[in-house]
Amino acid sequence: MMDPKGLPMIPSDRGDDLHNLEVADSADLVLFMAGNQFMAMEEIVFAFQKEYPDIHKIYYETLPPGLELKQILSGGAIFRDKIISVYPDIYSSVNLNAMKTLEMAGHIRGDDYLLYLHNRLTLMVPEGNPAGIKSIIDMGGEGVRISQPDPANEDIAFHIVDMYRQAGGDELVHLIMEKKRAEGTTIFTRVHHRETPLRILKKTVDVGPVWASEVIHAKSSGLPFEVIEPGEDLDQRDWINYYICKLKDAQNPGNAKKFMEFIRSPGPQKIYKKYGFLPRSDR
Repeated sequence: MMDPKGLPMIPSDRGDDLHNLEVADSADLVLFMAGNQFMAMEEIVFAFQKEYPDIHKIYYETLPPGLELKQILSGGAIFRDKIISVYPDIYSSVNLNAMKTLEMAGHIRGDDYLLYLHNRLTLMVPEGNPAGIKSIIDMGGEGVRISQPDPANEDIAFHIVDMYRQAGGDELVHLIMEKKRAEGTTIFTRVHHRETPLRILKKTVDVGPVWASEVIHAKSSGLPFEVIEPGEDLDQRDWINYYICKLKDAQNPGNAKKFMEFIRSPGPQKIYKKYGFLPRSDR
């Protein structure tokens, strides 16, 4: 959603994805991190500051990377009727096209980004699996309610659509993304890693494709649900690459360079693995 001023709007209930907002304008480092890493970021930031104790104030976002990209390109965003105009030092995404877009818009150079992480897809269903979901194809069943990330903001959606296409061709993609959405049984999310588990818990949907890392986080939180694995041939593990970049006009270029070096080092990679991500070394 866009504000009349031309700025993207951050949903008013997403304050928990804007970390240390009170220091955003004076931060020593500003990170726009792909939101599905939200469960690991507190530990990542703590480990970084332990290694670099002189970097005191860090503002970081864990919003969907498509929304963060819109912030960069628009020069800000609207949150609760206020303009957030902070410009990031670091941006990460699960979509190489996001890096190409930033390069074409002059925000990064071609060698300013690198691959640092992997993930895979899985399906979350309510406890007892009342709809009897056993495979991706079953998601196309009449009346099956799907919590579906919105491609407009959420990079995971592109990988999910690829999974649908691989499982059932363009026919299944059209069925889930167009026909069932028109019928109201494919329900788009704004911030899927927050909304899908809640919908599963309330049983207002029958299934939701999510990152495997989000399943591990939900289990650690004690949420009641079950998991349906698409299988290694469909879970997109060979195609899901996390990219990170340093912005050309970063306000804290030295600290940004330190974070770029840090994020691919063994310590943070071990943290990510604990949360269900696939480190570069595991590929």
